[in-house]
Amino acid sequence: MNAAQRSLAARAAAYRLHSLVDSKEHIKPARAGFIAKFEREVDPHSQLSPAERQRRAQAALKSHMLTLARKSANARRAKKG
Repeated sequence: MNAAQRSLAARAAAYRLHSLVDSKEHIKPARAGFIAKFEREVDPHSQLSPAERQRRAQAALKSHMLTLARKSANARRAKKG
């Protein structure tokens, strides 16, 4: 199987999965783990209140995503020429 065939097979499998299960429920454990990572980063000694830890974790997540978006835009710009 070449790369294009693998990509089509993977896309078909993903659509099949999403037709059978609620996507948000399917990724809930992964999302919780991802958020927990940011909570550990912003409060490594568990000294903040849960609400403040969550607020800061959400801010750290947004910062992370914006950094990824900037890097992606820079890579696309560089690829264009």
